[in-house]
Amino acid sequence: MKPRTLIFFLVWVGTVGGLGYAGHRGNGFLPPADAAEQGKILYYRNPMGLPDTSPTPKKDSMGMDYIPVYEGETAPSALATAPKRILYYRNPMGLPDTSPTPKKDSMGMDYIPVYEGEDIGGDQVRISPEKVQKLGVRTEAAQRRVLSRPVRAVGLITPDERRLFTVTPRFEGWIERLLVNSTGQTVKRGEPLMAVYSPELVSAQREYLLASGGLRSLRASSPETREGMSQLAETALLRLRNWEISADQLERLRKEGQPQQQLLLRAPGDGVVLEKTAIQGMRFMPGEMLYRIADLSSLWLVADVFEQDLNLVHPGQEARITVNAFPGEVFIGKVAFIYPTLNPQTRTAQVRVELPNPKGRLRPAMYASIELAASHNKAAVLTIPTSAVLSSGARPVVLVELGEGRYQPREVRLGLRGDEYVEVLEGLADQEQVVVSANFLIDAESNLKAALGSFGGHSGHGATAPSTATPPETPPTPASTHQGH
Repeated sequence: MKPRTLIFFLVWVGTVGGLGYAGHRGNGFLPPADAAEQGKILYYRNPMGLPDTSPTPKKDSMGMDYIPVYEGETAPSALATAPKRILYYRNPMGLPDTSPTPKKDSMGMDYIPVYEGEDIGGDQVRISPEKVQKLGVRTEAAQRRVLSRPVRAVGLITPDERRLFTVTPRFEGWIERLLVNSTGQTVKRGEPLMAVYSPELVSAQREYLLASGGLRSLRASSPETREGMSQLAETALLRLRNWEISADQLERLRKEGQPQQQLLLRAPGDGVVLEKTAIQGMRFMPGEMLYRIADLSSLWLVADVFEQDLNLVHPGQEARITVNAFPGEVFIGKVAFIYPTLNPQTRTAQVRVELPNPKGRLRPAMYASIELAASHNKAAVLTIPTSAVLSSGARPVVLVELGEGRYQPREVRLGLRGDEYVEVLEGLADQEQVVVSANFLIDAESNLKAALGSFGGHSGHGATAPSTATPPETPPTPASTHQGH
């Protein structure tokens, strides 16, 4: 590059750089060369906008430098409010401990300053509108409504015990032919299940036939002889009936006059074969179960209901039932019986619900959920949302809004509970506003424990108002002027 061109280039770079530097200083991107150009530094404010200032340069807990505020500089809108005087510092965990000067607790947490106007004494607490908005405080009026809560439980679907049948022969024999030979098979009442052979059945048939024939041949005999023969025939017939030989087979025996080597055992009712131990050719003994049959057109749902919900359940109550096999589908049943015993381990009692199953879609051993629409009272009662209740040890407490950021902790006596609302028996009037959201944050922000302790002395809120705390000495002028920031 030629010397003349190089000189021209350096002059151009210097000019543009100077203008850029001046522009950046004018827009505040670079620090001033002399603090006097910006005026006198009044104090240093928190870089995150918290209400904390310092008369000297410092860093916050995150290592960020505090921002200087110069004389004549326009304060941010968040700092435009009038400064408030710190009355004392309270324990960050809500314990009954205050300090006139800043300090830390045993866990290293800073004590929280309580500003003038936030502690109004008595049984009320006051929160600034800025803090109310920041905490997201929401209130709702106490209203009269019909309190209801559905009772929810789980259980298993079982066969109706009144629709269970077993096939158990009352005599010894052998299975010659098996007509129903699979589990799960559907049978009708009177349908043949198997053909059996039994020497006892053959002997009983012969005795009946001999007695019947003798009775016909002794028509001309004495009445005593005919009576004896008649009793013998009735005894043989009664034995066959006691062995559950069907009426049509007995009628066939009378007509044919010949004993049948095989007799049919029939289904005692409609249903599905749940169990089958019968095998073709096997020998069975009296009382041995060969089939177990269940009518599944109506089922039972046995649900476990918690002890505290038993007073809401009664026979005839409608039940809405859902099962995992059919999501989104609801089956309707009715409470039929409440078992008189309680499980001491689970603290539940069993409730039996009758469940129609005409299409056979529901099956025994299915896991089901049940919901009973229960109403506590038929008349409207005064209620508040359950989220408004604070636990204070001996008795529950709610925060009543008095207006202008003032809140009054008040003891209440509660009644029956619903899913979303609880009955108030004492302590509130209709339409009084109670805090339903961020009430525990108000408790921490405003030292609610101290307010409750001052008027109730409860163990749960045993803190007392900091009556012995003395205000700290007036800080240096630059810091105290903007302490509220």
